[in-house]
Amino acid sequence: MTDFSADTHTHSFSQRLLGSTGLRVSAVGLGTVKLGRNQEVKYPTGFELPSDADALALINRARALGINLIDTAPAYGTSEQRLGPLLAGQRDAWVICSKVGEEFEAGNSHYDFSAQHTRHSIERSLTRLDTDYLDLVLVHSDGNDVDIIENTEVFTVLEQCKREGKIRAFGMSTKTVAGGILAARESDCVMVTYNPAHTSEQPVLDECLRLNRGVLLKKALASGHLCHTGEQSNPVRHSLEFAFAHPGVSAAIIGTINPTHLDDNVQQARAALSALAQAQSGEQP
Repeated sequence: MTDFSADTHTHSFSQRLLGSTGLRVSAVGLGTVKLGRNQEVKYPTGFELPSDADALALINRARALGINLIDTAPAYGTSEQRLGPLLAGQRDAWVICSKVGEEFEAGNSHYDFSAQHTRHSIERSLTRLDTDYLDLVLVHSDGNDVDIIENTEVFTVLEQCKREGKIRAFGMSTKTVAGGILAARESDCVMVTYNPAHTSEQPVLDECLRLNRGVLLKKALASGHLCHTGEQSNPVRHSLEFAFAHPGVSAAIIGTINPTHLDDNVQQARAALSALAQAQSGEQP
């Protein structure tokens, strides 16, 4: 069962195992799409890309708050290129998750799951991020999860890269229940959409728990739309408590470029974890 404890003395998260990968991650991971891309993104309001100074301040703040998981992708515009210099000298402090499969160019996404492109994408991410290994690489699905796993070479190449030491673990950011369950059976980690308004992928979490696979959540806060529903007095706390209540969940990836939002999200995550820990021990919150 997941350890829901949070260290309130250091104001840091207890790190949680990511399935059987051996990786230990903070309960909240920093999503970095907003560092490199502001076109064709599903957020409620537009935004400007942060300066290098602001981006570095955000990363340093995340680290000070106990976050050690950072999520990027080739499809996130210039995110990988920017993170390389920003993370200089900090490599051992971060679990870096990137992706393969989706490319974003000239305002449009396209997908390539071929063996050649997968290996090219890994090598390019290593160069951009200025590192000799990636902790986790996920396949950025186009929605045809099962077909990608069964009829392309992407998982085969990722397994090869894992054996070569270029990556430590791999999996898929899925969009279907069938694909998520298959990914759980064929890889190390699955990233799924899961929040109080989107519970249909819970069978994927259940299968990951059964197999001891890592689970990362995307859209745990509904891509910033939660605060516009008016259904909860504290929608962030409610959503994070819901997310972490499933014992298969390792971490929720939350993207922001606003330090105040980052502080608040971490505060709400700590409160959610504390409430769950008290519930487990039979105490009253």
